[in-house]
Amino acid sequence: MQPNAAQRPPVLFVDDEADIIDTFVNNFEDTFDVLTATSGPQALDILRTRDPAVMVTDQRMPDMHGLEVIRQGLEIRPDLVPIILTGFTNDRDLIEAINLQRIYRYIAKPWDPEELRHTIEGALERHRLVLENRRLEAELREANGRLRVENAYLKAVDGPRILVGETPAVRRLLDEVARVATKNVTVLIEGETGTGKELVARSIHAGSPRRDRVFVAVNCAEISSDAAESRLFGHRKGSFTGAIDDHKGFFEVADRGTLFLDEVGELALPIQAKLLRVVQEGEIVRFGDSKPRKLDVRVIAATNRPLEEEVAAGRFRSDLRYRLNVVPIRVPPLRERREDIRVLVEHFLALHARKLGVPLPEITPDALRALVAYDFPGNVRDLENALIRAMVLAEPGDVIGLPDLPGIPEAAPGAVHLPEAEGDDPPPSAAAGDPGLLGAVARYEREQIERALDAAGGNRAQAARALGISRRWLLKKLERYGMASAAEIQRS
Repeated sequence: MQPNAAQRPPVLFVDDEADIIDTFVNNFEDTFDVLTATSGPQALDILRTRDPAVMVTDQRMPDMHGLEVIRQGLEIRPDLVPIILTGFTNDRDLIEAINLQRIYRYIAKPWDPEELRHTIEGALERHRLVLENRRLEAELREANGRLRVENAYLKAVDGPRILVGETPAVRRLLDEVARVATKNVTVLIEGETGTGKELVARSIHAGSPRRDRVFVAVNCAEISSDAAESRLFGHRKGSFTGAIDDHKGFFEVADRGTLFLDEVGELALPIQAKLLRVVQEGEIVRFGDSKPRKLDVRVIAATNRPLEEEVAAGRFRSDLRYRLNVVPIRVPPLRERREDIRVLVEHFLALHARKLGVPLPEITPDALRALVAYDFPGNVRDLENALIRAMVLAEPGDVIGLPDLPGIPEAAPGAVHLPEAEGDDPPPSAAAGDPGLLGAVARYEREQIERALDAAGGNRAQAARALGISRRWLLKKLERYGMASAAEIQRS
C-alpha cells in the first residue's frame, strides 16, 4: 500500500512543456507528493506558500532559466535541495553553479525515470540530514541555555553543554569537549551504552569551525558487511547488480563536515583496512572505481567496548585504533556520578513536561532515593525512559512516586542521603554581587529569571516552565536573590 500524499516527501517539478510534466507525474505521483509548475514565476509562487524538500527544474525555459529559478528559490526556501535537467552539459554557468554546491546534481536530458528517481531520493536524504542536523543543533543551544540557568556553579566552558551534571567527572568531560572541539583532530569516544556518546560527538561538532556544515551519524552495527563499502565510500554505476547510478557514501556526504562512526568496533576487518586508508590519506575510492577522491572530513568514532580488548581478541586492527585514538574521551557511566541523578531527574522532568504538554510533576523523596541508588544498565537513556513512562502514565498534576517507576527497587535504608532541600540552593558564594565566574553566572541567572517573570506577567509557575525548572526551585532562587521575602515564599 502506498502512503498517502500527506506522508510522502514533497517534490516540485518545473518545466514549460505540458507533456513532460505529465510524464513526470505519471512516473512519480505514487512515490512522491508531486507539485508542478509550468514556469519559473509560478514555481516561486509555490515556494512562497508550500514547503517542498526538493525542486527539479528544467534549465532552458522561455521566461526564466532554471539557474535563476534555483537562485531565487533558495532565497525563499534555504533548505530546498535543487536538481536541474539540461541538454546542455557544457553550459559554463551551470557547471560553475554545481561547483559552488548550489545544485545537488544535474541530469542530462532526456532523463531516465529510474536514474531521476534515485537522484530525487538522494536529494531527499540530504534534505532530511540538513533538517535533522539543524534540529539537533537547536536542541544543543537550548540545552546550553538551560544549563546556564540550572547549574549556577557548573564550570563555564565554550561551546554547547549537553551532558547535565555537576560532578567532577562531568566537569572534566565538558572541559575535554571544549578543548578538542576547536582542534581538527580525530576523536575516539568510549563509554557504555546510553551514556551519551553521540551527544558528546554532536557537541564537539557544534563547537567546531565546521558547525555550519553537515553532521552525519552512522551506526556501524546496523550496516551489513556486504553493504558496508558502498554505504561508507560510495559506488560507481554498474559496479554491481542494482547499481544503476553513481552513489555517494557517507564520507562524501560529510565532506567539509563531521562524520560520526558509532560502534566502530562492529565493522568487519576488510572494511577496517579501507577505513584506515581514508583516515590516513584523507581520500576515498568508490566501489567499482579506481579514481581516488580527496575529502575534508573530521572523523569522530565511538565504541561501547574498549578497542584495546578488541585488538587483543583479533577483532580490530591495531593500526586503525591508533589512527582513531588521537584524542580519547571517556564518557562515565551513571553509577560513577550518582550525585548527578537528581539534577538529571529535574532536567528530564522539565524537558518532557514541555514536550508532552503536561504540568511539571514533582517526585517523592523515596522515588528519588530509589533512582539515585539504582545501577542503570542503560545509563542516562535508561533513566530518561523511566521518567517518560512515569509521566505518560500519570494523571496531570500527579506526584511521581516509587510505584510509578516499575523495575526500580526501593533504596535500602541509609543507602542514599538526599539533602533536605535536595541541593536546590546555589552555593553561598554564588550571589549576583560576587566577583568572578560564579558571580557572573549568578547575575546571568537572575537576569533570565526576571525576563521569564516579565514575559509570564508575574506568574511564577509559568515562568518556571519557561525556564525549564520546578516552581519550588524558582521560589528558592527568588529568595536567594532577594526577589521575594521568606514570608512571601512561605505563602506561595
